[in-house]
Amino acid sequence: MSAALRQLLWYLIGGTRGGANRARILESLRERPRNGHQLSEVLGLDYRTIRHHLNLMVKNGLLTRPAGDAYAAPYFLSKYVEENWAVFEEVRRAALGR
Repeated sequence: MSAALRQLLWYLIGGTRGGANRARILESLRERPRNGHQLSEVLGLDYRTIRHHLNLMVKNGLLTRPAGDAYAAPYFLSKYVEENWAVFEEVRRAALGR
């Protein structure tokens, strides 16, 4: 299971231009659930940029949104990511050097 996650993270974190921002979003959501607006403020990124990354990570199963598309509903790390956080850290260090 973690091999598939490793490949996905290499693509989303290490293989694309927005990888560093996606890593920052995942790290922020690990601290606590947040909605798009809160992430925009905390990370100092444009709201539309945040929404793009959130939508991509939801589509790929890295994030969940139990309240659905309700306005201001928070995002959470998926159980899959939580259980394999060490894989994320490994890819982040290798791809981004931090």
